[in-house]
Amino acid sequence: MPKLIAKTPLAGLWPITHGALSLSEVVLDSVLSLAPFRGQDKAVAKALKPLGLAFPAPNTFADKGHLRIVWTGRDQAFLVNGVLETPAAALTDQSDGWACLRLEGAGADAALMRLYPLDLRESAFPPGRAARAPLNHMASILMRTETAFEIMVFRSMAQSAWHEIAGPIQRLAARTAIA
Repeated sequence: MPKLIAKTPLAGLWPITHGALSLSEVVLDSVLSLAPFRGQDKAVAKALKPLGLAFPAPNTFADKGHLRIVWTGRDQAFLVNGVLETPAAALTDQSDGWACLRLEGAGADAALMRLYPLDLRESAFPPGRAARAPLNHMASILMRTETAFEIMVFRSMAQSAWHEIAGPIQRLAARTAIA
């Protein structure tokens, strides 16, 4: 009988560091899509309260310990690393469909602005901000934490996203080295 071995989407692509920038994988325990039914916002807020979370405003996310809730579209959010049961919302397990990358270090915003059509400077995109935006040709959810950017992409696109991000950080490090 074959033995199945669970692997992360980026297994074998070790964290890379170029200059001050480091790209790594964030392993997500679970991703739950949460879409409140019409008129059920208060019931959803009540269901989220024991987790210490609230439904996020557009283009934001919030962390509570290992839990995260991120806005992903109109009347939709992802609950990451948590469990929620409520009849007031459509809940869909998205855990197998998403991967997450983390880019940290001085110049992370400059590297990502080469790939995203967004102003990612801290003054325009502060910690706690999220955006559903294209990473070149791939759909993604971009979040800025206190120390890094985290990028959620479809699992099937994880290696493509890794290579897309690795290029600019390598070029920026090379430019810094000769300056």
